[in-house]
Amino acid sequence: MEVNVIATNLRFGSGARPAAPVGMALVLHCGSGNKNAFKALIAAEYTGVKVELTKNFEMGVSNKTPEFLKMNPLGKIPVLETPEGAVFESNAIARYVARLKDNSSLCGSSLIDYSHIEQWMDFSATEVDANIGRWLYPRLGFGPYVPALEEFAITSLKRSLGALNTHLASNTYLVGHSVTLADIVMTCNLYYGFVRILIKSFTSEFPHVERYFWTMVNQPNFKKVIGDFKQAESVPPVQKKAAPPKESKAKEAKKEAPKEAPKPKVEASEEEEAPKPKPKNPLDLLPPSKMILDEWKRLYSNTKTNFREIAIKGFWDMYDPEGYSLWFCDYKYNDENTVSFVTMNKVGGFLQRMDLCRKYAFGKMLVIGSTPPFKVKGLWLFRGQDIPKFVMDEVYDMELYEWTKVDLSDEAQKERVNAMIEDQEPFEGEDLLDAKCFK
Repeated sequence: MEVNVIATNLRFGSGARPAAPVGMALVLHCGSGNKNAFKALIAAEYTGVKVELTKNFEMGVSNKTPEFLKMNPLGKIPVLETPEGAVFESNAIARYVARLKDNSSLCGSSLIDYSHIEQWMDFSATEVDANIGRWLYPRLGFGPYVPALEEFAITSLKRSLGALNTHLASNTYLVGHSVTLADIVMTCNLYYGFVRILIKSFTSEFPHVERYFWTMVNQPNFKKVIGDFKQAESVPPVQKKAAPPKESKAKEAKKEAPKEAPKPKVEASEEEEAPKPKPKNPLDLLPPSKMILDEWKRLYSNTKTNFREIAIKGFWDMYDPEGYSLWFCDYKYNDENTVSFVTMNKVGGFLQRMDLCRKYAFGKMLVIGSTPPFKVKGLWLFRGQDIPKFVMDEVYDMELYEWTKVDLSDEAQKERVNAMIEDQEPFEGEDLLDAKCFK
């Protein structure tokens, strides 16, 4: 069939696949311990291709020689030297090594497998590796450190890892049922984060990503290349820039020159532009509310008995209908919820992505039913009279739910609020499979 021919051409170059001469090793120009070099070296372990690292490679020296710049004019590493010529860019190198073996399982067994492998490789580069770098590099001094940009990088990384966590909740590998090039690239990019900045308290929010990562790095072919390592125990401190040294000639001139009258302080302050304040969240500009959200969250967490008499009553005593609003949400695609743990993980991923509004919200999410398909329903308290726009824009799960504002003049709706806060069981005549709280 024509489709099969296309798939073969995509993977193997229509019979013009490169091949290294028997017994001749490919040479990888890079220092040891580089996560981008790991990609090709791990792929080589799976394919049986011989790849050797250059000896005595010195960054800043070896990559500036005319011979190296001929292979990569940018002087970046790694570079793979092959009989047909040089290849640079780590993912391209890994692809080359993986495809040197006929019918390599690293490349998938069908066109859709191939596409999914490429999909996750791109996701790893643009969503995971890039955001780890945006968080880490300014702290190491490789670029200006801007707190607002760091906050954006962390939020973006959490969103990406949340999506990855949801996929891995029901998959051991990224594609299919064995290691592919997608797993090699993803693991190498995660490795750099795990050893440099992703501490346990951060990664524990993504348990399926953790399970996947430690499973991968302990595979024999990964371990041969990466070896043993420990997860970062602290986030690197921001590097302070040293003050530039004063020139000696300037000092001598200063000694010889007559002293000038001190300039008014106003002039000095005018030379330096005051730092611009971080733009406020629109919800912070709303009129003050009598409801203190943190007080309600503490009451909810600390009430262990007589929940109705203490917590529920306390909620309505605190509730400010002018400063806050209550919303019911119902999952639109409950017929898809046929596996209990997948359904619960789906809800867990949603709550992780809602982290950006923790200061302005409280939520309860219920997974309902003793047999599939399971129903997912929720109750949310938001600051303001509408669902915050930044939540609707940033949390893609929001559109998967039907949202209905609670009518507090309706006693039945008010009682439904009470039942959801309390995790009342049975709920609307059905058993509760799980109940999660966002606070």
